[in-house]
Amino acid sequence: MDLTLYGYWRSSASWRVRIALALKNIEFNYIPVNLLQGGNTSAEYLQKNPLGQVPTFVDGSFSLTQSFAIIHYIESKYPDGPLIPANIEQMARMWEIAEIVNSGIQPLQNLPILDLAEKSGISKKEWAQTVINEGFVAIEQILRNTAGNYCVGDQITVADICLVPQIYNAKRFEVDMSAFPIISRIGDALNLLPAFVKAHPDSQSDAVIGK
Repeated sequence: MDLTLYGYWRSSASWRVRIALALKNIEFNYIPVNLLQGGNTSAEYLQKNPLGQVPTFVDGSFSLTQSFAIIHYIESKYPDGPLIPANIEQMARMWEIAEIVNSGIQPLQNLPILDLAEKSGISKKEWAQTVINEGFVAIEQILRNTAGNYCVGDQITVADICLVPQIYNAKRFEVDMSAFPIISRIGDALNLLPAFVKAHPDSQSDAVIGK
């Protein structure tokens, strides 16, 4: 098997790539990188990913980092079961939702930022709740006009791939999801699908259940 994914079970970015691969029924080797034990800062791993982040995706001699770049690559190489709408307006809305998660929420509630917030006298939970709530308010508003069964109509897209891990994090930080009924409905529907079950953190070999 030529495809390898280096990731961490609860990393949102790793999770997105796992979902994309599962939706397209693509088999791959999974190599855990323990972020809590510094596996991402080893000299060997930094050769693969100079930022010391996950995921890293390897296809034969080709190596790639950053979840959106990896998903673009997978979508281009394996076009069956498309994850990007053909309609240009739906595609734009998909990226809008995905980028709110990717740029406006997830990086701001990652562990290094949470540590900085705590050092500034703000609890990690309070900071994460604020960031997630602000992003979800924006997404919920967009979904009122775009949602069908999923974020953009009835096709599973990159927006859905981004949303599910972010809902998981929202629940970890005890965000009141009753304020976001459309997000909650879509997340509940997606989490029942086999590809999303397969990609879920608790299904990974490095999962630490209950943490």
